[in-house]
Amino acid sequence: MSAGMVSFVMNDTLVKFVSHTLPAAQLIFLRGLLSVAILLLLARLTDPQALSREWRQHMVQRWVLARSLLDGAASLVYLSALFHMPLGNATAINMSTPLLIALLSGLLLGVHVSLRNWLIIGLGFAGVLMVVQPQAEGFNAWAWVALCGTCLHAMRDMCVRFIPPQVPSNMIAAGTALTATVMAGIWGLWIDWVAVSSLHWLMMAAASLFLSGGYFCLILATRMADMSVIAPFRYMGLLTAVVAGFVIWGDVPNAMAWCGMVLLVGAGLLMLRLNRSS
Repeated sequence: MSAGMVSFVMNDTLVKFVSHTLPAAQLIFLRGLLSVAILLLLARLTDPQALSREWRQHMVQRWVLARSLLDGAASLVYLSALFHMPLGNATAINMSTPLLIALLSGLLLGVHVSLRNWLIIGLGFAGVLMVVQPQAEGFNAWAWVALCGTCLHAMRDMCVRFIPPQVPSNMIAAGTALTATVMAGIWGLWIDWVAVSSLHWLMMAAASLFLSGGYFCLILATRMADMSVIAPFRYMGLLTAVVAGFVIWGDVPNAMAWCGMVLLVGAGLLMLRLNRSS
C-alpha cells in the first residue's frame, strides 16, 4: 500500500505538470495507452498464461468489470479536479478514502471496525490536514469534484474483495487501465487535440510507469490484507507529496507540517502493531 501510494502521487505530480499544456482527455488517453502497454508487457513476462483466452475472459468477470468501470470513472473525475486545484488540497481530500473504506467494510462486508481503529484513522487524517494546511481559498467547486472521485476510489477498492483469488492481479490492473483509457478516448472526441513535445512524452511515459506500479501494488494490498489494517498506509502518499514539493519546488515544511508527518507515520505503525497483537 505504501509503495502504491508513492507511485500514485508521483504520477499525479507528473500529469499535473503536463496538464498545463495538454487537454485533460488527451493527456489521460495517451498516458493510458502507455500504461496498458506496460501492464500487458509485464503480464506477459511474468505469466505464461497472460493474454490467453481464459485470461481475457477473467477481464469481463462481473466484479473485475465493476472495479474497472469504477476506477475509470474515478480517474477521470479526480484528475479533472487535480488539474484545476492545488496538488496538496486534492491529495488531502483523497486521503479521506480510508474513512470511507472503513465505513463500507462495516456496511457491506460485515467487518467489525472498532472504536480504536476509528480513532487511529481519525488521528492519521488529522495529520494529513496538518501537513497540507489547506487554505479556504483553495477549496472551490473542484474540491467537490475531487470528493466525488474519492468516493469512487473507495467503492473501487471494495470491489477487489469480491474478485475470486484465481483471477490474476496483473489482469485486473491491465483491465483497469484499459477502461480508463477507453473512457478518456470517448471524452476526447469532443475536444481539440494539440501536438505533444518530446519532453511531455517522456513525462507521460514516466507517469505511466508509476501508474502501472501503483495499480499493481494497490490491488495486491487490498486482496491480501484487511482494509482496516492497510488503510493508514495510504497516508504515505502525503509524505511523498511533501518530499516532491521540497525536491522540485524547494518547499520546506513548517513546524505544524512536521508534527503532522509524525502523526501520519505514528498512526500507520500503531494500527499495524495493534492488529498484529490482537
